[in-house]
Amino acid sequence: MYQKLLIAIDPEDDGEGKCALATAIGLLPEDGELHLASVYSPGGGEFFPLVTAVAPEQKEAEVRESLDLLVHKYLPLNHNASLHVVAGSPGETLVGLAGQLCVDLLILVSRGSSGHWPLRRATVEYVSVNAPCPVLVLPSLEKAGPQTTDEEGD
Repeated sequence: MYQKLLIAIDPEDDGEGKCALATAIGLLPEDGELHLASVYSPGGGEFFPLVTAVAPEQKEAEVRESLDLLVHKYLPLNHNASLHVVAGSPGETLVGLAGQLCVDLLILVSRGSSGHWPLRRATVEYVSVNAPCPVLVLPSLEKAGPQTTDEEGD
């Protein structure tokens, strides 16, 4: 079993957060450490980086509130979790946080090349190659059901 787990969570996707937490709880003993992380972009537009619609402090507070709500909804009472809301590049930030926390396993939910959260295929690949620990990549909930084949794309 693993003693320290880090889960990268999209605070805006309740279903994926629930799935990732359930997976982590199944792998973690009651006395294990659980860390939830969400990475957000602190910058504004590409051409006007100092112009942001939301102040970084406000964005961090919103993300932290969403993570806290996920924990209260889906984490069993006999477990605790440390929340990490960090600004930066998702891949590099998650790898750095995994190293800093000395986790035994990092859990990600793959979004492929779609979705609003910047944890896309390139980020998953970057983390998988550079993480200082094993990485478990869970499929997106959209991909978990029956898939149709697209003959035109082949």
